[in-house]
Amino acid sequence: MSSNDIASSAMQIIIKAGEGRSNTYRAIDAVTAGDFAKATELIGAANEGIKAAHVIHTTMIQSEAGGDQIEYSMLFTHAQDTLMTAYGEFRLVKKLLPALQSFDDRIRALEAAS
Repeated sequence: MSSNDIASSAMQIIIKAGEGRSNTYRAIDAVTAGDFAKATELIGAANEGIKAAHVIHTTMIQSEAGGDQIEYSMLFTHAQDTLMTAYGEFRLVKKLLPALQSFDDRIRALEAAS
């Protein structure tokens, strides 16, 4: 795999993971605004971005495992870090959404009962 191929793949991982991360944070903003439908839509979009980045990353790993020599690249290391950070944040927010929805529902029920 050439240096250009590695750099191109790394940039695609960074872009896709970055899109996923941005949508994850937009989902939190939607929750803050009380729009859980929008938050769910955005977390779905975040998932798509992170999945796309993961496919590129996995393809490179499989290529190296198959014998294709991939030279060390600081840019690729940064891409891996970006992907893993975005994925961790995505998983946390995805896990929190139902809890936040539950809190919102309970508060609304209490307000309605008052």
